[in-house]
Order: sequence, then C-alpha cells, then structure tokens
Amino acid sequence: MLSIQDQKLLSHLINRDERALFTFYSKHKKPLFSFIQKTIADHGEAEEVMQDVFLNFIEGLRDFRGQSSLKTYLFSIAKYKIIDKLRRKKIRKIFFSHIPAFIIDSFATVLLDDELDRDYLLKKITHVLTQLPHDYAHILRLKYIEDFSVAEIADTLGQPFKTTESLLFRARRAFIAEYKNYE
Repeated sequence: MLSIQDQKLLSHLINRDERALFTFYSKHKKPLFSFIQKTIADHGEAEEVMQDVFLNFIEGLRDFRGQSSLKTYLFSIAKYKIIDKLRRKKIRKIFFSHIPAFIIDSFATVLLDDELDRDYLLKKITHVLTQLPHDYAHILRLKYIEDFSVAEIADTLGQPFKTTESLLFRARRAFIAEYKNYE
C-alpha cells in the first residue's frame, strides 16, 4: 500500500507538478543509477537505461495501482529495462558470433578499404535481403538497421515476445545461408 506521503506525491506527479517530479528525480537518481550500474558497467549505457526508466515511470503513473511504494515501482521498471538491455546485447552477440569469419572480414573491409568494397558489400547485403522471405527481411531490418529491441519488434508485428525471438533466430540463419550462396 502507498504511504500518505507517496499518495500526495503521486497526486502531484499525475497533475504534472514539475517541482514534485524534480524532487522525486533528485532523491532517486543516485540510488537508481547505482542499482543499474551493478549490472550494466558502461556509464553511458547505464545512463541511457536510467533515462528510459524515468520516462517509463512518468508514462506509467496513471496506470499505477498503488500496490507498492513509488520507489519500488521505479526500481521494478529499472529491473525490466536492465533485462531488456542485456537481452539486446546478447542477441547482437549471438548474431555476430554465428556469422562466418568471411562475412566479418567483409565488414572489416567496409571499414578499412575503399568505396568499391563498400558498394560491393552493400549490394551483397541488399541482394541477400531481397532473397529472403518478406517476414525474415522485415524483422532483420527492424533489428539491425532500425535498432529495435525484440520487445519493440514484437509490438510492431503484433506477436508474442517468444514468437518474435524465434522468428529473428530463423531469419538470421536464413540470412547466413543466403549470404554464403551469393556469388
């Protein structure tokens, strides 16, 4: 249950009282950042997660039912944001770890060599994407070009999270197979 102090604060926050928001932010910024940095060591990434947490907190206040303190609500949002950030990193790591060395060498060429190599690789990737089924190409573009999280892709596609993860896994495998067949 909410304390009387939290009830008053919630009322002020819902009514867009900037002073109340600033007071809440100032009070919880350091402990929240420390909580996030226990899992996400990179300072910039931890700050990014913290900003997302505060934005989600503000957006979720109208739906907050008061079953916990505002601090507990804030930290539970942080826990899920941290998990989401770690999943995204893991998925990227898995994606790149499954790419054969010759593809990674091609990416290195893009960074190190001339414009012809870049054009060739861009043409190759574009061609490979056009050879994939539409849903595979679409999910790969959302994930690796538009930098959507799996949860955001699931929302965009209107599919459950696990279904989206599975589709992304199959799309990566199909991309790699088609990339190997490209001449």
